[in-house]
Amino acid sequence: MKLKNKVAVITGSAGGIGLATAKKFATEGAKIVLWDIDPEKLEKAAQEISELATTKFTIINVCDFEQVQLKLQEIKNELGSIDIMVANAGITRDAMLHKMNSEQWNQVIDVNLKGVFHCGKAAAEIMREQGSGVILSTSSVVGLDGNIGQTNYAAAKAGVIAMTKTWAKELGSKGIRVNAVAPGFTATEMINTIPPKVIDLVIQKTPLARIGKPEEIASVYCFLASDDASFITGQVLCVDGGMTLT
Repeated sequence: MKLKNKVAVITGSAGGIGLATAKKFATEGAKIVLWDIDPEKLEKAAQEISELATTKFTIINVCDFEQVQLKLQEIKNELGSIDIMVANAGITRDAMLHKMNSEQWNQVIDVNLKGVFHCGKAAAEIMREQGSGVILSTSSVVGLDGNIGQTNYAAAKAGVIAMTKTWAKELGSKGIRVNAVAPGFTATEMINTIPPKVIDLVIQKTPLARIGKPEEIASVYCFLASDDASFITGQVLCVDGGMTLT
């Protein structure tokens, strides 16, 4: 098992890529800590994962640094370490630039950028003391190439890439690896907000000619979290079926 006895905290893990990642980590022997803001979905996810591995779950708002810091320390005290932090929680509030309001901008920046900062900072504090750890974040191909109607989302995901590279430089000497995954269009609830005609255009532009599966993103996270990636840090791995090649 690639992650045997590793303690992994995964945000936004009540569904989508986060839940798929939790399942994958559990099958590889990790102890799973699920964080999300949706109590019903979170409890259901925890029940499912608990059949595979030691599982704990907490309703948490990643926009609240004190809450993140406190809960992470509680996990450290209870389970002994924080080996993997997957900062995956994210939202969309799409609108064209001339129609996007400050609330839409702030909501996405708070969760998708500030939330990642909070999780990375709190995890780094503990991992520095341990002398080891892995911090992984969910960026997006949109953070690399932009996307119509997603000024806020693209800016946040580009910021995640910048933080990833900065943290890798700062934390490498402390035994901490930091990487990001940039998924392409993936079959999660988030994609349901995208018009079908847009999805069709995306598929046409993708060399593999389909939408990705959450499990395919989860497998990449598992690789990056494991010792198989022990000499990889500061990287952004696109998992997009080749879409960014076109």
